[in-house]
Amino acid sequence: MSRRAWPMPAVALALVAAVLGVQVANGGGTFEPLRPADPCAPRVVTSQADGIDGLTERLVLLGIDGAACELGTSREALTLELAQPGERTDAQVEALRTGLLSAVRRMADDDTLPPASDLVDEALDNADLNGFLEAAIRALPDSVVDAALATDDVLTRAIEDLDLRAVLADLDDQQALERQMEAAITRAVRDSLEARLRDLV
Repeated sequence: MSRRAWPMPAVALALVAAVLGVQVANGGGTFEPLRPADPCAPRVVTSQADGIDGLTERLVLLGIDGAACELGTSREALTLELAQPGERTDAQVEALRTGLLSAVRRMADDDTLPPASDLVDEALDNADLNGFLEAAIRALPDSVVDAALATDDVLTRAIEDLDLRAVLADLDDQQALERQMEAAITRAVRDSLEARLRDLV
């Protein structure tokens, strides 16, 4: 090594030592693991998706928070527990249903539920209706749809009719839990909307 090359490692070591010194002086010498967030504390949940998919994604995240709060555990612990193979307890299933219903009420209270008319086209795109009935429903003014259908009522009926025990069966990871719940609730919401829309024409 030449005499000109040796100062570079020494300079680097001095800089690292200086940074570490500043960190330690400002309390960086102690380490405390992050505490899980309190599932009972309200939080803002957003979604990258639109329409029914985005709505059910937020509903599931808030519902898991509510279930964890009901069971006195963290949402991370509950999600890990539900993602394990095996039978779900009655307490888990009921806590999840209660959490989902509480999430609907919370979104209704803070005005983050879309009007039913915003969801109609998507529900009809996935419905198996004859052309005449579909056209008649699409022709309904938004005001008529919104007066006859409240989004929170549609969601509540969908959750109450959902077989959560079946939804929670055969999970093998945390992502599968959210995916399966979102898919099941999305189907239930579409079915509920379709059934209620048929009654309007």
